[in-house]
Amino acid sequence: MDPTKLKEKEIARRGLAVYFALLTFGSAFFEWKIVKSGEPIEKIPALIFALMYVPAIASIGARLVLREGFGDVSFRLGGQEGRRSLLLGLLYPVVVGFLGYGVAWAAGFAKFQLPLPPRSHLYADSPVTNLLASFLLMATLGTLVSGLSAFGEELGWRGYMLTRLIGAGVPRPVLASGLIWAVWHVPFILTGQYAAGAQPQVSAMIFVIGVVADGYLAAYLRLQSGSLWPAVILHASSNAIIQGTFDRATVGTPGAVGESGFLTVIVSVIFVLVTTRGIWKLHRRPSEPLELPSGRPASLISV
Repeated sequence: MDPTKLKEKEIARRGLAVYFALLTFGSAFFEWKIVKSGEPIEKIPALIFALMYVPAIASIGARLVLREGFGDVSFRLGGQEGRRSLLLGLLYPVVVGFLGYGVAWAAGFAKFQLPLPPRSHLYADSPVTNLLASFLLMATLGTLVSGLSAFGEELGWRGYMLTRLIGAGVPRPVLASGLIWAVWHVPFILTGQYAAGAQPQVSAMIFVIGVVADGYLAAYLRLQSGSLWPAVILHASSNAIIQGTFDRATVGTPGAVGESGFLTVIVSVIFVLVTTRGIWKLHRRPSEPLELPSGRPASLISV
């Protein structure tokens, strides 16, 4: 192996070691605080916001310790491919929401309710008008607000961890990154504080499958475009649209929908399989191919 590539591989591994150490310490502290509170996560937004910035802080810490710099984060949009990736990120929760939840309501797996209450300025008696008003609000303003917290996660997950897993030669780095992201959420499902149905263990297993699918799409958008923003928009719009509109339009927490619902996950997996099929073009930055330590073309990596 080229000595330069070997050195880059070792640097990536060192970066991951520092990143995971900081991530584990910070996450353990805030997750302990959240679990100890016993409250649903929507009732403790300050703690959740702080937790969502732990991946960002861990990545910044790793960059500073190893003096790696921040050039590869890529805050540029990335031209046509970047715009395409942004639109795909926005389309994802729209398809999952209207198709997954729509089937659940129509088939009787879940019960529909108006997502906007009477006290809302956008309230309408018509179910269709009410749902669309809520959707448009969450797809625009809701996504922008959600982006403030989603940015904290994405700066760490896709802005640092993902490319370092690839650079370190970790087998199937996209799958590994998705599993890490999913397991990071699991404690709150097992305690019933987040996305948990009647059987939290079953909810956790379904949730992990769904988040791994989300992780594949987020990685695809990040690597195809070379930009962090499509992954941020995907994350933010999914949180805003799914949680802000479709979860509110559904009575209770049925097993069919929600982040641990089987219909939601089925639609998510199908969408991701269709949109990410074929050879991926991996970029560290827009128009700059991501080089692998083995010297192989980046497009041949097993994701």
